[in-house]
Amino acid sequence: MSPKQDRYVLHLAWYDEEQWQLLCALVPNRGELDDTYEQWQQSARQAVREIESSGRKVERVSVDVLAMSEWCNERNVPLTGSARAEYVAQLANEPRSGGA
Repeated sequence: MSPKQDRYVLHLAWYDEEQWQLLCALVPNRGELDDTYEQWQQSARQAVREIESSGRKVERVSVDVLAMSEWCNERNVPLTGSARAEYVAQLANEPRSGGA
């Protein structure tokens, strides 16, 4: 693995079941998502295993679907896969607060 690849982190949107249900209700093309939360979870975990087995690190990014939907509305873009990916990338690059 190259040093550059070692530093590469893939940020993956991660939803709890409530957020998943909300996402399903808001996306313009429901067919682009798995049929159930359990199917999505299984697919996502498999994707994590495959990515990690290639030597890359995966960071799960918890997504607030209403906040993501508002972000899309502010930019006048539909809640598509590419918009979700862009949103997650932005979230992953935001400084994290240190608490207290």
